[in-house]
Amino acid sequence: MNGANDGRSGPPAPLPGDAASPTDGESDTGGLPGPPPAICVLEGNALKTRLTRAVGIHYPFVGAGMAFVSLPPLVIAVSEAGGLGMLGTAPEPPLVLEARLKAIRAGTQRPYGVDFIVDRAEPHGFTSRDHIDTCVAAKVPVVVFHWSLPPLEWIHALKAAGTRVWMQAGTVDVARQALDAGMEGLIAQGRQAGGRNLGSTPTLALVREFRALSSDMLVLAAGGIADGFSAARALHQGADGVWVGTRLIASVEAYAHPLYKQRLVDGDAGDTTLTTLFGPEWPGKRMRVIRNRTVREWAGRESRVPPPGAVPETIGTTRLFPGVLDVQYVMPKFSSFLPTPDTQGDLEEMSLPAGGASMSRIDTVQPAGQIVVEMMERARRLLESPEGLDEEDEDDRG
Repeated sequence: MNGANDGRSGPPAPLPGDAASPTDGESDTGGLPGPPPAICVLEGNALKTRLTRAVGIHYPFVGAGMAFVSLPPLVIAVSEAGGLGMLGTAPEPPLVLEARLKAIRAGTQRPYGVDFIVDRAEPHGFTSRDHIDTCVAAKVPVVVFHWSLPPLEWIHALKAAGTRVWMQAGTVDVARQALDAGMEGLIAQGRQAGGRNLGSTPTLALVREFRALSSDMLVLAAGGIADGFSAARALHQGADGVWVGTRLIASVEAYAHPLYKQRLVDGDAGDTTLTTLFGPEWPGKRMRVIRNRTVREWAGRESRVPPPGAVPETIGTTRLFPGVLDVQYVMPKFSSFLPTPDTQGDLEEMSLPAGGASMSRIDTVQPAGQIVVEMMERARRLLESPEGLDEEDEDDRG
C-alpha cells in the first residue's frame, strides 16, 4: 500500500503497565539479527470484531506461532502492525522461552501470545509446567495450545494470571473438550492448513461447526487465509479473526530459509500434501508440506520408512535455539525440522510445511507489517460490500 493509509506511522504510544521500550540505538531481539523498521498501524485504521475488542488489537489478524519461524522479530512486526503476533516455542526449553519473551517485550508494547504443542503421549514432550510458569511470570496476554489438550492445572494457572487460553483444534470433539476445560478461544484448523494438521474438514465449514457449539466463544479461521479476500470471507462467515501461517513464512521477518520462502512464492494450490513421512524427532504425526522430491518418492510408502540406524543417514545441519543457546544440530534423514537461515543441505530432502491454498495467493516476500495492513484493509473494504463472500465452496486442495 502507498500513501497516508499504508500503516507506516511512528511508534505506538506506550500502553499503561507495559515495559519501557529500548532507548534509541538499542535493540534486543534475543540475539537474532535486528528486524527492519516496524510498520505500525495508524490509530484510525481498524477492523473491529469480538477478537479485537477482547484482546485490544486493531485488526482480527493473528500470526500463527510456527516452530522455528515465528521468533521475536516476526512476533513484534505483526503486533506493531495492529495484529496479534504469536511466538512459536517447540522445541525450545524454558530458558530460551524466557529470553524470547524478554526480546518481545523490548520490541513492542502491544499484545502478543505464545503457541505451545502438547502431546501427552510423547514421553519427553515439547511443553512442561516450567514453560507455563514462565508465561505466568511474564503475564503473557494469550497462550494457545495445539495437538492435545493441556492439563487442567496449566489452564487454571494461566487464567489466574490473566492470560487468555485458546485451543487450536481440527475436530469438533477436541473443540468441545476445550470448551469444557474452560478455554476462551478456538482456532478452527481446516484441512488446508500447513504444518502439523489433524483436520479433515475444510476451514470455513469447520468455523461454522465450531460456531454452532457456542455463540459466545471466540473462533478463528486457520487454513487458506493469505489475502484480503480469504480473510474477509472467513470473517463474513462467522470467524472472529484469522490465523495466518503460510503467508507469514513468506515475510521478511520470518526465520525461514530464503529458498523455502521462494518455494511459497513459486507454488500453487495442489503443490502440498498431507503426510506422516517426517520424524524422527516426533514420529508418525501428520503434516501438510510441499511436495518436494523426497515427498514424491515416498508417497504412499510412509509406513515403510526405515527407523534411524545406529549411525543415521543425514541430510544437512542447522542451528537450534538461535541467538540464545546456538546448538548445532545434524539433521537425520526425514527430519521434521524445517530449514532456517542457519540450515545447510538439500531442501528437496527436508520438511517444508505449507498450505497450498495459501501459496496460490502469495506473489512475493514482504515485510510482515505490510502483509497485515494490506490484508486487513482489503478485507475491511470487501466487507463493506460483501458480494461473493457468502459462497460456501472453498479451495481445499491444500
